[in-house]
Amino acid sequence: MPNTAKAMVVYLSTSGNTKAISDAIAHGISERNVEATSISFYDAKIEDLKAADAIAVGSSTFHYKILPPMEKFIDETLANSDVKGKLAAAFGSYGWSGEAPVLIAEKLRNLGMNVIDPVLRIQYKPIDRDIKEAERLGMDIAEKLKNA
Repeated sequence: MPNTAKAMVVYLSTSGNTKAISDAIAHGISERNVEATSISFYDAKIEDLKAADAIAVGSSTFHYKILPPMEKFIDETLANSDVKGKLAAAFGSYGWSGEAPVLIAEKLRNLGMNVIDPVLRIQYKPIDRDIKEAERLGMDIAEKLKNA
């Protein structure tokens, strides 16, 4: 019986670093035969979020916070997408402080999602080791979906 689980990896990327992490997470999920989409939060639709079994959310850190458009996306779009009980993960890139993934995880938990720890924080442009770590997170998401 084929696995019908679906995962969405939603990101806001200012310099392309968080998008690269998102793409690697989605690749890791796909490697474990679970359907995965890496998508900018601008393009994420409520019906797709509702249909997803797992949602990973990523943002770069700006002034010790989640980028405001991503915070609004979580507080409004994601909060209205029936996400309670779904598997979740938080990730992001940063230059100095890197709080966004931790803050995202907190918001996802507050929405009733089951967040995988630890959050994935990658400084600056992801290098090979970072991409492999992101792919491993994707594989973890897929395995947890299969065992749910």
